[in-house]
Amino acid sequence: MLNGVGNMAWLGAATLFILSLRGLSHPASARRGNVYGVCGMTIAVLATLLVTRGASLGIAVGAALVGGGIGAWLARRVEMTQMPQLVAVLHSFVGLAATLIAFANALSPASASSVVEHAIHDTEIYVGAFIGTITFAGSIVAFLKLQGTMGGKPLVLPARHLINAVALALCVVLGYRFVSATDSAQALVALGVMCAIAGVLGVHLVMAIGGADMPVVVSMLNSYSGWAAAATGFMLDNDLLVTTGALVGSSGAILSYIMCRAMNRSFVSVILGGFGAVAATTSATPEGEVVATTVEEVGTLLRDAAEVVIVPGYGMAVAQAQGTISEITRRLRAQGVRVRFGIHPVAGRLPGHMNVLLAEAKVPYDIVLEMDEINEDFTNTDVVLVIGANDIVNPGAQEDAGSPIAGMPVLEVWRARTVVVSKRSMATGYAGVDNPLFYKDNTRMLFGDAKGSVDALLRQLEAA
Repeated sequence: MLNGVGNMAWLGAATLFILSLRGLSHPASARRGNVYGVCGMTIAVLATLLVTRGASLGIAVGAALVGGGIGAWLARRVEMTQMPQLVAVLHSFVGLAATLIAFANALSPASASSVVEHAIHDTEIYVGAFIGTITFAGSIVAFLKLQGTMGGKPLVLPARHLINAVALALCVVLGYRFVSATDSAQALVALGVMCAIAGVLGVHLVMAIGGADMPVVVSMLNSYSGWAAAATGFMLDNDLLVTTGALVGSSGAILSYIMCRAMNRSFVSVILGGFGAVAATTSATPEGEVVATTVEEVGTLLRDAAEVVIVPGYGMAVAQAQGTISEITRRLRAQGVRVRFGIHPVAGRLPGHMNVLLAEAKVPYDIVLEMDEINEDFTNTDVVLVIGANDIVNPGAQEDAGSPIAGMPVLEVWRARTVVVSKRSMATGYAGVDNPLFYKDNTRMLFGDAKGSVDALLRQLEAA
């Protein structure tokens, strides 16, 4: 009876997860999507506790309360600018859980009615441990890179692709030994050695990926965590975990593919640590003179403009300047200025990062446009206001074949009549390359903290 109720609840939870993914596909429906997801997870957890019998029920309830408390504490403590790091850490938890569950299943083998069934179950254990370990190790490296503890430049070892291929081949051989082992000790040794190799492989794959591609890496790790969860579902004979893992894995892979296309990157190259990628040469030194401007001059430019495009970047998120930007937008629109936002697919360090910040600041959805929608309009734009963005507006991606970001589609802001860049200094962006935009004749640099600069700009507009 309880199993039947649990299965019905899991079916309802899976349906809510699908509706959640659909809602999260657009900012206007994202809140509703989150509600669906929360409801689905609540039903899933309660149903799982319902069908749990014996002494393990107390342990499960205790673990759920502790985990929920930690999650609530993190959600209240972590800033939006730290969300990419948090996501990477959460991915590592999923990978570690899959690996630990695989070892638990290996230590307590389930009874199998046939040799084939036993081999299938062992394969599920091995695959779950393999994907989980790569996810765990790769996510830790991604966290360190996003946190700034580790440099964003790719680690390019000699014969790195051969190293990856040999490591993968060894894992396959060890997998055969694990499945065919007649002694449990030999099987555990094979599983342990594989996890060590998979951990090194996961570290190496992410270390070989440059900072400009880290948003894609985070998305791919999301996909890996989903497949790890699905493998865990097979091990535990849990249909809901299989379904949920498959949803997360497939949606993460699709998002990663879309982002790779938007960045003109090879999907295979990114997930295999740069396999098949063309090595970049030294980027050309920008030519021209940097022209600084003042808040008063920028205020005059904005008041006299008919068309204004605002391009937000990670610097806006760090300074938490989105609220002031929203108020500047409202004031300019009230004065008859057409204001729109241009969003690059990888602005910030997480897909949709800028969209979430602008939605939080009550910026209307209909004036927030994607890169492909806004690029053709820059030639008719009077002023482009770049807030804390760097690599996503770098013309070197199109003009410098030796640049590490060569070929990456960018927001072509330099085609506007005037470009104002709000930035602390002339420091390079996350990709570590100079930006020729700062030296162009129609560019003006507004140096200073983004929040302080836009606050002063708002006061200037209010005083006019």
